[in-house]
Amino acid sequence: MLTLGIIAVAAYLLGSIPFGYLLVRIFRGEDVRLSGSGNIGATNVSRKSPALGAFTLFLDALKGALAVMLAYVVADHVTAGPPAYEELALAAVFAILGHMFPVWLKFHGGKGVATGLGSFVLIAPKAVVVAVAIFVAVILLFRYVSLASIVAVAFFPLAVWMIHQFSPPPAGLALIAFASLLIIARHHQNITRLLSGTENRLGAKRA
Repeated sequence: MLTLGIIAVAAYLLGSIPFGYLLVRIFRGEDVRLSGSGNIGATNVSRKSPALGAFTLFLDALKGALAVMLAYVVADHVTAGPPAYEELALAAVFAILGHMFPVWLKFHGGKGVATGLGSFVLIAPKAVVVAVAIFVAVILLFRYVSLASIVAVAFFPLAVWMIHQFSPPPAGLALIAFASLLIIARHHQNITRLLSGTENRLGAKRA
């Protein structure tokens, strides 16, 4: 229990670093939450600056990967052994939660796609490749970033289960599915706009 608690808290704090907000504040002197979708993620940041958007994507993915790597360090120091699959998945979940609900921004954060990508690329890389391929295919077909994210994330737990990489136990797979549901739930406004036909396509100017 001690190991799980330390991993959860450390992963949450790491995930809660609001890189998108910080980059726009530092380099443009603006609050990214007051423009576009109001999100601190890479997609909204890129509306201010494509370069900052790309850097945000990288850093948000990196903090997810570091959260999982941190689980190895914590497990080694507390139990003197490698972490269980469930501990790695727990680190991913709390890194995503930190990004979505950062304590530094009064719990108003992003949607967790990039952080989830960085987390799970270390846990189930083959399934991530499948999810990325689905993301690209949906983008090319429909040009909706939100739709591509939702579809790719929805298929991710299924890909993990079908590929059986590292033979994830039921609890680990449940945590992965929970993380996917969290990310989809955070896209609720996008889902509403997609259904009403008002969602912005990739490359289209925002009204």
